[in-house]
Amino acid sequence: MSGDAPSRRWPEAVLEHLKDAVIDADDQLDALWRRVDSRLGRGRPRHLAAYRGFADERGVELTGRVLAEKPQGGPLDDAGWWDNLLDTYRRFESDEVPDVPVRLHYRGNSVEVRSDHEGYWHSTFDSPGAMSDLLWDNASASLADGSLLTPQPVLQVGPRARFGVISDIDDTILHSGITDWKTAAQLTFLHNARTRKPLPGVAALYRALQGTHNPIFYVSSSPWNLYDLLEDFMELNAIPFGPIHLRDLGTDTGKFIKSAGHGHKLERALYLIERFPRLRWVLLGDSGQADAELYAEAARMHPDRVAAIYIRDVDPDADSTRDLGVDGYIHRIEDTGVPMLRAADSLAMAQHAASLGLLDPATLPAIAAETGRDLARPSLGQAAAQEALTGETPAAGAS
Repeated sequence: MSGDAPSRRWPEAVLEHLKDAVIDADDQLDALWRRVDSRLGRGRPRHLAAYRGFADERGVELTGRVLAEKPQGGPLDDAGWWDNLLDTYRRFESDEVPDVPVRLHYRGNSVEVRSDHEGYWHSTFDSPGAMSDLLWDNASASLADGSLLTPQPVLQVGPRARFGVISDIDDTILHSGITDWKTAAQLTFLHNARTRKPLPGVAALYRALQGTHNPIFYVSSSPWNLYDLLEDFMELNAIPFGPIHLRDLGTDTGKFIKSAGHGHKLERALYLIERFPRLRWVLLGDSGQADAELYAEAARMHPDRVAAIYIRDVDPDADSTRDLGVDGYIHRIEDTGVPMLRAADSLAMAQHAASLGLLDPATLPAIAAETGRDLARPSLGQAAAQEALTGETPAAGAS
């Protein structure tokens, strides 16, 4: 067959029918397991996973999930590959509890919602007015009867915020090896929050960008099941917290089947840009995925709202087709006036951001020092070699 022969595609109606059949089969299988769990006395809500939300003077947005069991395991220094593999299995085998009434409370206002058939809740309701000067506050989530009362952190986007930050996660703040499937699989399944490595200088750069009042939001194509791992990773590496928007791997319309590629990250970025019309935004991503394309599109749609775009070069020591792709998007948005930089490391981003007045130049020495320390940490290959020779896993901060 000729190389330029037209590719064959199934009719759209057939694809829609197949998609509906998969979703229906998944729903029926879930319903069957729920009936079995009910007869065996299982599947009752025992844990509320209350994800970080956000609020301003107009309203608060809260998301979470009702689970039958609290996620097990944790980031241990001496955890071997088998322990990490079991923890990963437990995360992906989380038993959600659907159709459960959940009561949410924030600063005097309450609302009741029900978990969907994947166990998630999502609600936006009125905020009681002006924000305090604190960057973080707490909402609460509970079952309708008040049990399982759980604090839910809320990022307050107040009037003192100068700009907002939207950041990718994989290969932007942590090393995931997403461009190499073997490395990515090893990091996902055989490592934990203590043994995964941050990108050099990320924590100091993000602290400088956050200052005291600037909100940071994270977007990723990773599934919600990895939320606790990402939270632990940020805490262990002193990376500023922020609401994390991940992807549900269910078969609902608008979820896994409808979320091809990384387009949902652009959707979330545009939502935040439009949700907070007073703020300009700094967008951070990497050259290993589609971040340059997505952020360039955001700049084209809202050139007056994007303050800068920083794309971390995943292979800074080599010229690659990825570099050419990023540079092409930099050229395409030159007429928007939005500065876009392909950067080798956090220090290069920080120096550029300081030139734009986005961070205090006095923070540059600390960012440079932290970048150097992080570069001295053992690579994944070095850590594996040390573990093979000594039987010990190097600590995340070991040099």
